[in-house]
Amino acid sequence: MAEYWDLYDENRALMGKTHQRGIGLPEGTYHVVVSVWTVNQDNKILLTLRSATKPLFPNRWENTSGAVQQGENSKDAAMRELVEETGIKSLDSEMSFLGTAVKMDSFVDIFLVRKDLDPSSITLQEGETTDYKWVSYQELKQIDEQGKLAFPLFPQLQAVFE
Repeated sequence: MAEYWDLYDENRALMGKTHQRGIGLPEGTYHVVVSVWTVNQDNKILLTLRSATKPLFPNRWENTSGAVQQGENSKDAAMRELVEETGIKSLDSEMSFLGTAVKMDSFVDIFLVRKDLDPSSITLQEGETTDYKWVSYQELKQIDEQGKLAFPLFPQLQAVFE
């Protein structure tokens, strides 16, 4: 089933146009992506391992992320992606907005979820991820320094922990 995104201009004004995922975005347009950092009661951060079949950054560690679908707001997309990729259901009150980064043709809305979780309760999304682990902030920093993270993710969380 095709996935569609709302299109925005460089000022994040909704353009009233949609775009099908998988087709290059028209020049000068943007879509919204969410990035979700999950932190448990032990102050450990959830990372998932991208599938080897992913075209971008296969077998690299990442946080939960995904595109905001047509008509969806970013907080709802963050909660949806978290359930799809990890099985974690977040309450609105557990999710904090950290800010927005602009990456090429995307506005990336960054969220933090703090939640008491059984560390073994993660359900991975088939075809998307193949493993998960809970890491300390220092371990995340090392993984980033070793080049094992997908995307430049670490700066998103650095300000929260430091």
